[in-house]
Amino acid sequence: MPATFYTATDVLPNGGIAATRIADIGFAGIAVVHGEVAHTRHRPAVNAFTYPAYCLRLPLSCMGALESAGIAYNRRGLVSFHDRDHGARDGTALLPWIRALLATEGVAADGEVVLYAFPRMLGYVFNPVSFWVCHDREGRVRAVLCEVCNTFGERHNYLLAHDDGRPLTSGETLGARKVFHVSPFCAVTGRYEFRFHFGAERWLARIDYYDDDNLTPLLATRISGCPQPLDGSAARGLLRRYRWFTLGVIARIHWQAVRLWRRRVPFFRKPAPPPHATTR
Repeated sequence: MPATFYTATDVLPNGGIAATRIADIGFAGIAVVHGEVAHTRHRPAVNAFTYPAYCLRLPLSCMGALESAGIAYNRRGLVSFHDRDHGARDGTALLPWIRALLATEGVAADGEVVLYAFPRMLGYVFNPVSFWVCHDREGRVRAVLCEVCNTFGERHNYLLAHDDGRPLTSGETLGARKVFHVSPFCAVTGRYEFRFHFGAERWLARIDYYDDDNLTPLLATRISGCPQPLDGSAARGLLRRYRWFTLGVIARIHWQAVRLWRRRVPFFRKPAPPPHATTR
């Protein structure tokens, strides 16, 4: 059955604007999202790049289907996914963890949770950011958890949800205060602005970082792609196409750091991580 999907621009019969809604999330089965990562720094030196990228789209209620989709689950494999790479990082199931976090934060998201993340390739993975899209039982998006990791082995969560409990809509701007050190070329100050597209045929996450009140963000990052069903053949294709993907992620991060250093972009020492694991 085709999914019923509303975006922020859909007009309801009563003249109102629909929240993003997935009445039938059958389309949101396990999938691979092929796309790209684009990043632009605007000052004090301009630096921009675009790289091909991919991730898995993982409805947490469907994790038992990973093996039949060609992905080793919580075991060694050429392409694998391990619960210990996310959430509590202790190997426990991810769905109870995110349910507990949402309950603690008072977010009424009791429906499907869809995780967008890299798998392990040849046993290794580094996820600079993973996205947990949290729905209610009606299929409306109630929250997005952005799980951020830096190259120092630290991690922090930014929970994006409306204080009044209303659903999130595709294209709206969601803000968060920056509290976590990611790049030595950015101070831990300012704010992020997030925008998402939650559609069945396209995934988009845009993150703009403002270090001050300037109208232009210091950094603009876009992660986008189109989901395709994942099966054994597609999983083998991942190995052929992205075999050295994790190594490439780490290498590109350090190469871009060298470029910024050579352009004399100011360097900031890493501060202590925030005392709380999640910022809202």
